[in-house]
Amino acid sequence: MSRDSHRAVRDLLGAYALRMLDDEQSASVSAHLDGCEACRAELDFVMPAAELLPLADPDRVAQQPAPPPELGDRVLAAVRSERAPRERANRTRVLVAACAATLLIGIGAGLAAGHAAFAPDPVPLEHVATTVHDGQVDADAELIPHTWGVEIRLTGSGFEEGRTYRATLLDENGGTHPAGEFVGVGSEPMVCNLNSALLREDAVGFEITDELGEPVITSSF
Repeated sequence: MSRDSHRAVRDLLGAYALRMLDDEQSASVSAHLDGCEACRAELDFVMPAAELLPLADPDRVAQQPAPPPELGDRVLAAVRSERAPRERANRTRVLVAACAATLLIGIGAGLAAGHAAFAPDPVPLEHVATTVHDGQVDADAELIPHTWGVEIRLTGSGFEEGRTYRATLLDENGGTHPAGEFVGVGSEPMVCNLNSALLREDAVGFEITDELGEPVITSSF
């Protein structure tokens, strides 16, 4: 994908997180997320703010709270400090964090005024059984369902140092969906967050394969 196309997809991540894209745009972004670890990480950062937006119910707040007067200056100062073009993604994170902070301030003010606000439920962790096919590897996995797809949190050791391993999610029709790669660090313990745009209700398992495509870990859920 060209740099301009990649940037165009990245600019749609906010609308994608809020489910505001049409079917064609949503499918295009999902396909890009399958193969782009950087954009999946960016979406992970945006999603918490997007998931909080439904809590901002104006009917529950007698008076719209205002952010602290110095918040705008703090945000602008943070943006100006990021001068290098290559740090554009970091500026985006600053602005999203500021939006999330403003939203949380509004929710807190509603509580102070005697109006109910509901905290989001904690992200559920689903332990999934794993079958290890390499005697040197010891691994455990948890599944985290998101609105945009599935995250596998893999904890383990014994992955051959310097060797590349590939993660793949499996759907109920036998289809495969890329979920990222990682490099082994030998006997040292490691934690990998592996992400796929495949939704939880369609996911039935995952596998970790080595550079030759041989299975190292398989799991069904």
